[in-house]
Amino acid sequence: MTPHVPRTGSRTAGLWWLALSAAALAVFAPLPYLTAPLDELAAADSGLAADYAGRAPWLRAVFYVHVVGGGLALLLSPLQLSSRLRARTPKVHRACGRIVLSAIVLAGFAGLLMAPFNLAGPVGTAGFGSLALLWVGFAAAAYVTIRRRDVAAHRRWAVRLFALTYAGVTLRLWLIVLMALQPGTGPEAAFDRAYLLVPFLCWVPNLLVAERFHVRRAFEA
Repeated sequence: MTPHVPRTGSRTAGLWWLALSAAALAVFAPLPYLTAPLDELAAADSGLAADYAGRAPWLRAVFYVHVVGGGLALLLSPLQLSSRLRARTPKVHRACGRIVLSAIVLAGFAGLLMAPFNLAGPVGTAGFGSLALLWVGFAAAAYVTIRRRDVAAHRRWAVRLFALTYAGVTLRLWLIVLMALQPGTGPEAAFDRAYLLVPFLCWVPNLLVAERFHVRRAFEA
């Protein structure tokens, strides 16, 4: 067995970045949809409002479930990864875990229903639909493993689950990067082209990083 490798400053900074960026998006991304009607936001060309403002009432309701549930999961998920919180206040950890899993299940099923109506067409249906299915599936795996008291497996699923939850952040970061790589293209055309790539790009690399994290932890054990 190799000796334990202490946490480095860069790793700590990375964890803080994940927590703060997740919290910022969780607060500010849903805010417009909770403070103004979709029709009003669509008229102002705000976010995804234009794509859902004219939809059937059930789809508009599903959209709000996804936005609120996803925001709540993104806000609380970093707390679940805190070893200090787990050690000092296990009851808080368990309570937050139940909230996070419930929010993910609701937001995930909502995302699955929304997938066929996305802006990226069939690519988006496949990418966002796969993300929604895996999101719910990983949440179920995290719940089942902790009920079996398999803490090690539960933590592995929790990391994978956060990787998918964090797709809300990486989607927006990739859009910024991809649009910046199209100089001379109008904002609307640049967004449309970039959005064709993000349905998979927003979560597949995250999951690969999570799996690499598991391999590295196993190697260091």
